[in-house]
Amino acid sequence: MKEFLHDELKLELSESKTLITHAASQAARFLGYELRTQLADTKITRGRRAVNGCIGLYVPRDVIRKRCALYMKRGKPAFRGALIHDQDFSIVAKYQAEYRGLVQYYLLAQDVGRLGLLHWVMESSMLKTLARKHQSTVSRMARRHRATVQTPDGPRTCMQVIVRRSDGRKPLVARFGGIPLKRQRFADLVDRKPSTRYTGSNELIHRLLAGQCEICGSRNGMQVHHIRKKPLSYRM
Repeated sequence: MKEFLHDELKLELSESKTLITHAASQAARFLGYELRTQLADTKITRGRRAVNGCIGLYVPRDVIRKRCALYMKRGKPAFRGALIHDQDFSIVAKYQAEYRGLVQYYLLAQDVGRLGLLHWVMESSMLKTLARKHQSTVSRMARRHRATVQTPDGPRTCMQVIVRRSDGRKPLVARFGGIPLKRQRFADLVDRKPSTRYTGSNELIHRLLAGQCEICGSRNGMQVHHIRKKPLSYRM
């Protein structure tokens, strides 16, 4: 295989990253996924075992553990002090951006449902952050923001914040959750690492409600666009 890659495809293998594993008892890592053969004697299609010996993609356990650790302290979900002074809309939107980015990347995994643990940890951390901000309790924050949204896989419960706007414009909506943890065989993966840094004075909700172009200062015919790796801006 090494000779074929070198002679035919002109590719050089990295000795430190190249290894041979037993696919039935060990998992290989590739682009953040674990690859190993599947075994399910109970899954029968047309009188034959349908998945035995087929390669499956899985979410690595350490990925979930490390991501959960970002929102925990002393083994429990904890509030994030850096977000306490943000608006509720910004807090929920930030948690959702971080959660959605990881879930969408692992939609090809056979066990994407295991990310339900991350959902619970992040939701608990978010509610604790909102409770600390409003000097309230987690249960009250959950009752205030709980909502049900429709998805292609049926209704899902999520946490939602709505900001009403004047002049007949549609309200701003930020949601956490509401994403079915169901494998998609042909999902489009977007490998974007979400920002977990403090937002500082550039509060998202204030910039969205400003209705003013951040480049020229115009207030006429504004449309808001979110551009990758660039600040939020209004364009004509």
